Amino acid sequence: MPENLNLHVAIIGAGPGGYAAAFLAADLGMKVTLIDQEQNPGGVCLYRGCIPSKSLLHVAKLIDEAQHAKNWGIEYDAPKINVARLRSWKDNVVKKLTGGLGQLSKQRKVEYIQGRAAFENSNTLRIRRNNGSEETLGFDRIVIATGSRPAVIPMFKLDSPRIMDSTSALDVGDVPGTLLVIGGGYIGLELGTVYAALGSKVSVVEMLPGLLPGADRDLVLPLHKRMEKIFGSILVNTTVASIKADSSGIRVAFEGPDIRERERIFDKVLVSVGRKPNSEIPGLEETQVKVGQRGFIQVNNQLQTEDPSIYAIGDVVGEPMLAHKASHEGRTAVEAIAGHKVAFEPNAIPAVVFTDPEIAWCGLTETQAQKDGREIKIAKFPWAASGRAMTLDRTEGMTKLIFDPQSERVLGVGIVGVGAGEMIAEGVLAIEMAATATDVALSIHPHPTLSETIMESAEIFFGTSTHVYRPKR
Repeated sequence: MPENLNLHVAIIGAGPGGYAAAFLAADLGMKVTLIDQEQNPGGVCLYRGCIPSKSLLHVAKLIDEAQHAKNWGIEYDAPKINVARLRSWKDNVVKKLTGGLGQLSKQRKVEYIQGRAAFENSNTLRIRRNNGSEETLGFDRIVIATGSRPAVIPMFKLDSPRIMDSTSALDVGDVPGTLLVIGGGYIGLELGTVYAALGSKVSVVEMLPGLLPGADRDLVLPLHKRMEKIFGSILVNTTVASIKADSSGIRVAFEGPDIRERERIFDKVLVSVGRKPNSEIPGLEETQVKVGQRGFIQVNNQLQTEDPSIYAIGDVVGEPMLAHKASHEGRTAVEAIAGHKVAFEPNAIPAVVFTDPEIAWCGLTETQAQKDGREIKIAKFPWAASGRAMTLDRTEGMTKLIFDPQSERVLGVGIVGVGAGEMIAEGVLAIEMAATATDVALSIHPHPTLSETIMESAEIFFGTSTHVYRPKR
């Protein structure tokens, strides 16, 4: 039976992990105090991350489709972009969602404090409210959900409004004529896609051999090909040797084996080189919490730290730094506090890159299997054979299933193409439910849809796909 339901729990940070934890704790009957600097819950995801970026990416996709409609016999005039109204619409989306979370907090009787928290000891927080007042409060349990922030490389830290991080880029102060994105990860590519659609000539520089390091190359290839068309240039195996501001913009020098122009000037530069955990919490040293070398707080699979009274969740405890991972960790931590038998042991955490085309994957990747020397079988269905993809004029996609050769269980799923982020949840369910190739192949999918490419990938595993002919050997 559940225990500890009369506890007073504090949660530091009201992002997707923090507010999910707070709401479940309140639903279970605990007294909850949620502490964050913003007016309402939401965290980086809602205020400066997932939600505003996806709002802008929706606009970018609309602009792109309008431009390509001439292929289908429909022509539009060039779009007129009102940056102020675009920014206002994006901000209103954020306001509605965060306001709604504020209402849910009140309905659940969660005490919401706008301010910063510091540890006095394992069960006591000193809270400085945004209005300047201070108070010291005691709690039975404390959950750290302080998230992460954009990583900063000293050489890129110029005192210039022309240098942006992901937060300032989402403000869309203007549309620069030329933009350099430093870092070919998902944040840089998503924001680069937005600015390219709005009219910027975008260049991307990545020090590693390909975009989206860590993702399977066959998933990245269709995206790379499309981005070569919408971006001014993509520089891989290339580093930024120097960067400085001058009267005409930001002067950037490059180093790499294939560089043609060693130095270029850009109107603005977006630095997107990863994120850093917010584990430097004042007074944390007064507790038994341990922080690793990379700055992540160490936890067990109940999300409990080395200090029995303190739990930690989300970006601050490690990768992948994803909102949905944080939310599930938050709920797991609260259930552990409540005395439930629970552990955070997912077999598949989905990752989505909201570019165009989208890339999504979950479970075991081909890249990881090769690194581990693990034997796998792979089945791929090309979207060129998909009727639905053909009707959308987007046949560059591909669906890939990764199987265990002996049991034929689904170990991983990768998708590149329109709507991949919506489709990947089926892959998560298949992996978590230990589905086999037969299970997926025999599950009737609607036609014509993109989702049926998952079914047909399983059919390819057996060599019996309706829409792909494979001669018998």
